[in-house]
Amino acid sequence: MAEAHQAVAFQFTVSPDGIDLQLSHEALRQIYLSGLHSWKKRFIRFKVSVVGHMGEQSPLGFCKQTKVSMTFMSILCVLVGTGLWVSIIMIMRSVLKSLLSWHGWMYTSHGSVAWSTRLWMVLVKVFSGRKPMLYSFQNSLPRLPVPSIKDTCKRYLESVRPLMEDEQYQRMEGLTKDFEKNLGPRLQWYLKLKSWWASNYVSDWWEEYIYLRGRGPIMVNSNYYAMDFLYVFPTSIQAARAGNAIHAIMLYRRKLDRAQIKPVSRDTVIFVPLCSAQWEPMFNTTRVPGLETDILQHVNDSKHIAVYHKGRFFKVWMFYDGRLLLPREIEQQMARILADTTEPMPGEEKLAALTAGDRTPWANARETYFSRGKNKQSLDAIEKAAFCVTLDDTEQRFESDNPDQSLVSYAKSLLHGKCYDRWFDKSFNLIIYKNGTMGLNAEHSWADAPIVGHLWEHVLSMDPIKLGYTEAGHCKGEPHPNLPGPQKLSWDIPAEVTMVIQSSLKVARTLADDVDSHIMPFSDFGKGLIKKCRTSPDAFIQIALQLAHYRDKKKFCLTYEASMTRLFREGRTETVRSCTSESCAFVRAMIKGETRDECLRLLKQAAEKHQNMYRLAMIGEGIDRHLFCLYVVSKYLGEDSPFLKEVLSEPWRLSTSQTPLQQVELFDLVRHPEYVSAGGGFGPVADDGYGVSYIILGENLINFHISSKHSSPETVSLIPKIQLLILNLTVTTWIPTKTTGRRSMDQEAAVIL
Repeated sequence: MAEAHQAVAFQFTVSPDGIDLQLSHEALRQIYLSGLHSWKKRFIRFKVSVVGHMGEQSPLGFCKQTKVSMTFMSILCVLVGTGLWVSIIMIMRSVLKSLLSWHGWMYTSHGSVAWSTRLWMVLVKVFSGRKPMLYSFQNSLPRLPVPSIKDTCKRYLESVRPLMEDEQYQRMEGLTKDFEKNLGPRLQWYLKLKSWWASNYVSDWWEEYIYLRGRGPIMVNSNYYAMDFLYVFPTSIQAARAGNAIHAIMLYRRKLDRAQIKPVSRDTVIFVPLCSAQWEPMFNTTRVPGLETDILQHVNDSKHIAVYHKGRFFKVWMFYDGRLLLPREIEQQMARILADTTEPMPGEEKLAALTAGDRTPWANARETYFSRGKNKQSLDAIEKAAFCVTLDDTEQRFESDNPDQSLVSYAKSLLHGKCYDRWFDKSFNLIIYKNGTMGLNAEHSWADAPIVGHLWEHVLSMDPIKLGYTEAGHCKGEPHPNLPGPQKLSWDIPAEVTMVIQSSLKVARTLADDVDSHIMPFSDFGKGLIKKCRTSPDAFIQIALQLAHYRDKKKFCLTYEASMTRLFREGRTETVRSCTSESCAFVRAMIKGETRDECLRLLKQAAEKHQNMYRLAMIGEGIDRHLFCLYVVSKYLGEDSPFLKEVLSEPWRLSTSQTPLQQVELFDLVRHPEYVSAGGGFGPVADDGYGVSYIILGENLINFHISSKHSSPETVSLIPKIQLLILNLTVTTWIPTKTTGRRSMDQEAAVIL
């Protein structure tokens, strides 16, 4: 969601060890390390998959079951049979990999599927096996391809043409052509080498340089949030809501540990598996601060969670007598924490502010004061917990009589809270409010928003219906009579650390107070009506945002829309540059008041262009990750590229992201339209720009999350701009036909933003 923030003005310095025969030792070393890391992960996955199947399906397992004596002949048969079995698996994986490298299905028209696509679907199903598990496709996914320098340069110039005057464009065109002819091919050689050796030529550098090397606060700048139901309030008892939610999350973790989560598909009709690598660090993971770069610390298993309430930290075991605690038992533990009246230890109350401020002071303090004794033990309890929970002492909720302010308060609370009541380094924090409302705050480096969204959909679907509550609002079941209580963590925080805490808190509060946010549930119409235009809902919304921005600023800007590359092994995101010449032509026509037919024609052209760019991004033909990696290589080579430097410093003043609803089968929005999430959002990206997140729910609802900064005179996220956005989305033309008085398909398609 928020990776564009780190991608703006991206700079770092690397000095090569030397150059020999035009080869950089440092560049080659980094490529070697990337590949080594990839091969280690692949070997572990292969070993787990082979061992997991050997006992059930291999000839060795058969021999054990039938108690065949281990004679020389039987051993030989076992070896031959096992070799044949492994060979068949490898052949099936290779065939499946070839099938998944074909992306012609993406160009299938709605309502008609070509015979080639149908045949491809059948073959994918056959070679996928009967019951594929979460990681079943990891070794069958193709590698992310490296686009050609020529194509990337061409598409880059195409993307900036509507944003530049003729003189500025001609200058940029000269820089681009010089790069394409001279330095570009040399940098490309290193990327090709890395793409052959490593699983993914982008992801490890993206994780390190865009996320982990950032020295500014991750709160607001990187972390993002997810909201509860908008209109449903299952219980007002804080401990009970925590009981069901925590139990649902732990059930999800158990399914994840057993790889029983269904592989996620890109398309709801055509099964196309996506990479599942980002699920691995979801639990038991913490971003640990370092002086120059952070690291992701992941432990294999954790049997406890860490809970924060009114300045105190608690360690709560999730298992008793060898089983997972039931919802009522977890509620019992949360109630004990809420009833605890002990005061925080000196320095403990605002300790988590260290995770909200700059990274280097936190790294220094952690190394000096939290590396031994009870401070280390308590810090380990937090960092090695499955996840963190905050029992918040405020009340947040959507209020129908005060929708704007209630949602703003709710969003800002999830995004940053008091700046010291969330452990922002944790993979995610579950926040339970005093009135029973809840939400998530997630750290961004370990995974992208759809991964957290998948977990959150599971929790929301489990909580009010499958788990449920008693009439009094408690979790179902009975408290445990002998359950040991939570363990209050102990600290010895010296005055020097208290000063660092106060300094970090000051930085965090300045950042949090500057956030201007607005959440808009838009229900005038949704994707149902948009599809009658035979237009992609995502393209429609992106073009609407272009119109809104132009009406506000009287100019166009570089626009970031997050796409994904998880069709490839260890893929993460790619950028769709949504401001195109076609969308600009439509906006100008709207501003000039052109005819409805002309605006519709230009709208369709802009939407088709956007969909094509989205497809290119998904199949590895986007330009921004390629340019980013070329820049990394240039730094390792010690080369200065005016072209790359300028490209990587261009600000994304409009950063957007769609939060997809992935498990539609979990929510019956036709019968129960009230069971809709408000989605999630992220902080402002550029100091003078907007961050826009949106989620399309059912046929008639789109939720928008818009953020900017109070300190900028260029942006306002509150009511005036929202009213403008509503106007852009709801200018409709309804003309009844003279013969029947009913709306025809073409007339219903006359929705001109």
